[in-house]
Amino acid sequence: MSKSNEILITEDADIVQAAYCLKAMSHPLRLKILCTLGSNKVSVQDIVEQVGTTQSNISQHLGILRDKGILACKKDANRVYYYVDDERTLQLIKLMKEVFCHH
Repeated sequence: MSKSNEILITEDADIVQAAYCLKAMSHPLRLKILCTLGSNKVSVQDIVEQVGTTQSNISQHLGILRDKGILACKKDANRVYYYVDDERTLQLIKLMKEVFCHH
């Protein structure tokens, strides 16, 4: 069996962007939030209920994901809805599911 010398990502800017995104997603709670959202817009209250931690903790992690450009939010009256703002993030999560989830 021979090893391939194929370089998968060739542009430095792409490597930096990928690493930046992966670093933001690398915390288990942030990944759980992203998996909870999927392709939906979900209120902070619903995220708290589904993820199972405090609103303060969720808000902190939502802020990090928003600052990294992974999430966006929309305000509607007194509720804030978060959603994944980049389809590539959803593709990456789906790929991680294929690789890591065996049920």
